[in-house]
Amino acid sequence: MKTMEAPIKSTAMKTTSVKGEQLRLIRQSPAYWRVTIDNPPINVMGPEMVRQFQKVINALEADEDVRVVVFDSAVDDYFLNHADFHAKLDDLTALPAGPTGLPPWPDFLVRLTRLPVASIALIRGRATGNGSEITLACDMSFASREKAIISQWEVGVGMVAGGGPMARLPQLIGRNRALEVLLSSEDIRGDQAEAYGYVNRTLPDADLDAYVDALATRISKFDKWAIANTKRLVNTSLPPDVELGSGWDACIASLGRSAAQNGIKALMARGFHKPGDAENRLGYHLSQIHG
Repeated sequence: MKTMEAPIKSTAMKTTSVKGEQLRLIRQSPAYWRVTIDNPPINVMGPEMVRQFQKVINALEADEDVRVVVFDSAVDDYFLNHADFHAKLDDLTALPAGPTGLPPWPDFLVRLTRLPVASIALIRGRATGNGSEITLACDMSFASREKAIISQWEVGVGMVAGGGPMARLPQLIGRNRALEVLLSSEDIRGDQAEAYGYVNRTLPDADLDAYVDALATRISKFDKWAIANTKRLVNTSLPPDVELGSGWDACIASLGRSAAQNGIKALMARGFHKPGDAENRLGYHLSQIHG
């Protein structure tokens, strides 16, 4: 697995790359930051990326000037993908809890939602599992009409999702549609995601970057106190943090079940976890491994 020896760097109006860096934190301006996910070839999330998400949220919380942050991807066809199943589970579960008391991934998601900064997901390509979960944790999300695919795929392989979609999705799109997304484990295309309210809206792919940049730039000019307190009042509708912790515990427990181990093995035999049809059409292949 890759490691990162140096801390995440922030730069002014440019992107720099550090060996082993999977997240790039870029200051477009003091008030407008971008976090670009860059773990080719398919943007899977392993323990090292979780550590880097913790560094990102620490930096966002500590900065007095930032007002808006956009999450995007440098990897074609993938926004943020599922977990890295080649990594050792012990390397993930051994990571210390975050300030909320939750394990690092749900801790990051809870802190992102409660951050006194507007957060926006710019989704181009697959947002599978973890990618869907960060989308749900952001304040707003905008997706490529042609290229976005969102998926909570875990039930299809005998797992439970670990980043809180069971707690967040019903409030966003309703109980019945949440169960459709979660239990079908199907790929949700951009137009369906927009119709369900899973994302704020979809835009033609050619217009997506300019739209999100203009919105983020607009918000970055507003008063931080007003942004923070508006979010604080809206956040009274959020599910309790403990619900995300319960989902994480269920996810880790589900990974030890033979059904999940067999399901992941069957997907691997079809080319899962590397570029190709199994990743591109995950919903289809999940239906095939069960006969």
